[in-house]
Amino acid sequence: MPDDRLALEMRVTARDIFERALSDAAIDRAFERHVHCERGVLRICEDLYDLNSYSRVFVVSIGKAAHTMVNALEMQAGSRFEGIVATSVEPSSQLHNFRYFFGGHPTPNYESIRAADAILKALSGLNASSLVIFLLSGGGSSIAEKPLDDAISLDDIIRAYKVLVHSGAPISEINALRKHLSAIKGGRLAAAAHPAQQVSLLVSDVPDNTPDALASGPTMPDSTSVNDCYEIAARHAIVDKFPPSVRELFDRRALEETPKQDDRVFHHSRWWTILSNATLLEAAKSQAERAGFVVAIDNSCDDWDYDRASSYLLGRLRELRKQSERVCLISGGEVTVKVNNGGCGGRNQQFALACAGRIAGENITVLSAGTDGIDGNSPAAGAIVDGTTLARAKARGVDPEAHLASFNAFPFFQSLGDAVITGATGNNLRDLRILLAY
Repeated sequence: MPDDRLALEMRVTARDIFERALSDAAIDRAFERHVHCERGVLRICEDLYDLNSYSRVFVVSIGKAAHTMVNALEMQAGSRFEGIVATSVEPSSQLHNFRYFFGGHPTPNYESIRAADAILKALSGLNASSLVIFLLSGGGSSIAEKPLDDAISLDDIIRAYKVLVHSGAPISEINALRKHLSAIKGGRLAAAAHPAQQVSLLVSDVPDNTPDALASGPTMPDSTSVNDCYEIAARHAIVDKFPPSVRELFDRRALEETPKQDDRVFHHSRWWTILSNATLLEAAKSQAERAGFVVAIDNSCDDWDYDRASSYLLGRLRELRKQSERVCLISGGEVTVKVNNGGCGGRNQQFALACAGRIAGENITVLSAGTDGIDGNSPAAGAIVDGTTLARAKARGVDPEAHLASFNAFPFFQSLGDAVITGATGNNLRDLRILLAY
């Protein structure tokens, strides 16, 4: 049986690795590395922009980190910009010369529609002598939204989003469908801003090899097609679950294609990923090594079902422990959960609870949490479990199997004091799983 004091120490260690990795992968630090302005010349990564040479410079920031990104831009370049901020996280104060919209997440709301309308109207006033700076982060798909087809109401798009979120499909596939239903996604914001010069800075919460999935790729060439959408919808058996206004587009195969790589709207566009899940994993690796662990990174289970991912990662951890006494396995990306009438929780807590049943009595600690501070419909970012979790739950009369089966993990972890609660972080770099064996 695990020593209770050692188990407590390892829970503290896992939390410390998570929190320090979040701090090291902060947005303001990324802007310090990649953005600089001197004498009116703005450097963004490898490019230079003489701000005085443009008739207008306009900033559009969309996502959970929208305010944080604009604030970081102004810290590096001064309070010289105007624009629109669409976010789901209300800041303590708003920046001068920016209009704020507080869209919904994980489904759009009325403010999401207002944000999209305001952005499209503002971009329509730009010309070839204008510069538009797009700042994009996770959550943008729902935070700013406008259906491409006027027959699709806000209620219909909300219903469609819920079908997609609960389908069990990976985020890249979900966003492929979102792109083809939207007036601003899949490169359509770039089309709206054409012929202005455009540059996009990305704080990515999508797989590193699919950057156009971030916020459903409003400023990037779309790597997905309408045929992909029909295939994805059929494979996940979701067409009949859509509201009629959406379903009939699939039944008639009437989706409209999005702009692709060779479209002229991208001829004066640049895109830079300044933060991603890979940045976070390297930060976590450094912290775990400082704590005395031999560290490995394994992202094989990105977009796997949570139960399969739990079994796989714990198997990898046990193999690593055969080679060293004190090991840490770090895993990024997101697992999936197909919810049926769920309670309160999210994919990270569901993953952690699945791990708890597999590590009972072992000297293993597992933390799984989202970097935005929000896991599903709960107030937690995630949760932590170890070899003592089931025994501690039994002592309190809490049934882990019942909570797992009902997708109601948050009350379980709240009762044990093992929910990881950070509040909204103003960042979003996908999830981080930290597995310790000692």
